[in-house]
Amino acid sequence: MIKPASGSALQSRENIDTWRIRVLSLVLRQDFLLLVFFVGMAGAFSAFNPRFFSIAAAANILQDFSPVVLMAIGQTFIIASGGIDLSVGSTLGIAGVIMALVIRTLTEKSCDPIPAVVLGLAAAGAVGGIIGLANGLLISYLRIVPFVATLATMGAAAGMSLVITGGVQIAGAPQAVILIGNVRYFGMLTVPVMAVLLIIVIAWASLSLTRFGRWTYAIGSNLFASRAAGINVQKHFLKIYVLSGILSALAGAFVYFRLGSGSPLSGRGGELSAIAAAVIGGVSLQGGVGRLTGVVLGALITTSILSGLILVGVEPNWQQIVVATLIAIAVGMQGLGRIASAQ
Repeated sequence: MIKPASGSALQSRENIDTWRIRVLSLVLRQDFLLLVFFVGMAGAFSAFNPRFFSIAAAANILQDFSPVVLMAIGQTFIIASGGIDLSVGSTLGIAGVIMALVIRTLTEKSCDPIPAVVLGLAAAGAVGGIIGLANGLLISYLRIVPFVATLATMGAAAGMSLVITGGVQIAGAPQAVILIGNVRYFGMLTVPVMAVLLIIVIAWASLSLTRFGRWTYAIGSNLFASRAAGINVQKHFLKIYVLSGILSALAGAFVYFRLGSGSPLSGRGGELSAIAAAVIGGVSLQGGVGRLTGVVLGALITTSILSGLILVGVEPNWQQIVVATLIAIAVGMQGLGRIASAQ
């Protein structure tokens, strides 16, 4: 005669099953898979070139990572709400140009470097906010498709950068600017990198823990239901596009801090990198889905791959091809995931 399992045995079995479910859910989480991929990728690049694991290489990757993740954060809010922003790269470029122009003009008039930097940073942020506001107005009130609206502002910002500079970079940054962008603390952290880390935490809290974040997901999941629930969709779109513009402008300022010059070509292709980071990080182009932790890892993977390819001898001209391929793979995997879940 088979004895029924005792209560303690059943409880133990349930605990084991619960533990297995938790482990499985952790392993299958996008963030965990991205982390595993990043570690494997770093190991592969290090096998080809041991310098990939050096402090200097890590510092360079973090400096490349900073503008990309800033643009990707703005892109995350927008894509999660069902939109897209193609103007982030051009906004980065013109913001850097405006900042360089303001700082050079003020320093030529014997203004102290620190006030000049503050005013230049404010001017760059204002330009980014204006571009974001233009995007928001075109999309929210003129009902222009986000792809078309941001494509228009992308072209306008890129063209204006060329007009302002005449196609040449604005150099002559004061020494204080160079120090802000290049002095490293703890071997790898510059002031812009530390500022970016703080912005990541704030953005994560905003998207994950606040009503603003919940509304962003709700609008991306169902626009009409969000309107019916009383969410001011037009106002929300304005806010997130202005946010994206300011973050992209801040990215341009950080590039200027690093290079000491403002170039009209800075940020070219930045929209691809930002979209790649967001999509690789699990943000659905259909809206309503995405985690900022995944986006940060996506940005880190994107910049690390590009840096690793250079270290192993691949020409920089292949970079946009690699980024475009990563986007295609990530979107394809999202499509397969939707098909599998539907079945």
